[in-house]
Amino acid sequence: MTEPLLEVVGYRGAFRSPTGELTPVLHDVSYQLKRGLITAVVGETGSGKSLVALSTLGIQPPSFRRTAGRILFKGVDLLSMDEASLRKVRGRQISMVFQDARAALNPVFTVGRQLADVFQLQHGGTRAAAMAQAIEALRLVYIPEPERRARQYPHEFSGGMAQRVMIAMAALVCQPELLILDEPTTGLDVTIQSEIMTLIVDLCKGRGLTACLITHDLGVVVETCDEVVVMNAGRVVETGSAEAIFTAPKNDYTRKLLAASQLVEAA
Repeated sequence: MTEPLLEVVGYRGAFRSPTGELTPVLHDVSYQLKRGLITAVVGETGSGKSLVALSTLGIQPPSFRRTAGRILFKGVDLLSMDEASLRKVRGRQISMVFQDARAALNPVFTVGRQLADVFQLQHGGTRAAAMAQAIEALRLVYIPEPERRARQYPHEFSGGMAQRVMIAMAALVCQPELLILDEPTTGLDVTIQSEIMTLIVDLCKGRGLTACLITHDLGVVVETCDEVVVMNAGRVVETGSAEAIFTAPKNDYTRKLLAASQLVEAA
């Protein structure tokens, strides 16, 4: 059996209101991300799938409070780490691609500079070497004329191209063991979505990356993922291989998601 790289164990949490009241939003969430596989965490908006991912990197909303559970990365509880220790994990060991790529990029610096800055932060080396790595990363994600593009600013990139930049930063420049992708194809047209997912799969399989794809789009999942975790209202309702989930779902909510996606007929 494939060894887990990350394990979420009995994770519970709540949002604290300005008056101090706690509203539970995560209920005993448990799942694993197995080494070398692409695992999808699926569910409707508000199901808690992104909140668990943000907690993994210690960047959850300030009003969120963990009430129980652990998130183990290579056996070490990330939730017990202080900020200095977490900074050593972010980027270098666990990296994340966010939904809105252009918002995640700094508008006042060139794309090449931002990639080079991240490379130097994570790996050191000279400025020239970092810029060379930045340009190579752009080339590897199929951005044409990478030397010229490296001198451009984020507003000069389309949504799809900006997402390629973020994938280059997270997967190639940071060189992590675990890549988390939070709705990476949202807002892109169908053709670009397919190209982005093909790129993600190729990078993960070619480099032996473990990946977690957070999405509500089951059409993306069925063609790209090895394992699936289904969440509903802050709970994990089903886990299994992609083949098992799509051909023989056990949970009523999973069957409803599949029927709504029109990938299968309603049971």
